[in-house]
Amino acid sequence: MGSWMPSVFGPATWVLIWLFVLLSTARPIQAEELSPRIVLDLKERQIRFVSKQGNLGPWPVAIGDPSTPTPKGRFRILDKQIDPIYLSTKNGDPQELSGPLSPIGDRYLAFFRNERGEFGIHGTPWLHWVKNRAAVSQGCVRMLNDHMRHLFDVVEVGTPLDISD
Repeated sequence: MGSWMPSVFGPATWVLIWLFVLLSTARPIQAEELSPRIVLDLKERQIRFVSKQGNLGPWPVAIGDPSTPTPKGRFRILDKQIDPIYLSTKNGDPQELSGPLSPIGDRYLAFFRNERGEFGIHGTPWLHWVKNRAAVSQGCVRMLNDHMRHLFDVVEVGTPLDISD
């Protein structure tokens, strides 16, 4: 018998103790933990795609301003849009903008709607906000256009999105 094991217990007893500890601390893996999902970490201000086939990211993001925060919780992608229309009233007259230079870039993933409006993950031409991981939006999640295209291509409508601190 090795010196690491007290002589009071035999080897079979130690195996039983080890199995008890292992089984009492194990928890079943939830099916949702295995399914593809988007994970947004508001504290680190980064987003990633997680799946059995591998992960993409993490990528830096800009998030909601403290007065208009990005909502937290579990959501699902509601809609996917290529070249979404952004309605600008910057100069007083409504103007429709789309494409990579529009404020919401050329890809958009809607994930939540409430009295404040619709929240989405989208690209942006304003690289400095994303690179600085700023809290400047009205609740949406801004990504670099190139990163957004990668995420958009692997996400389906209904994909879970977990947003936490």
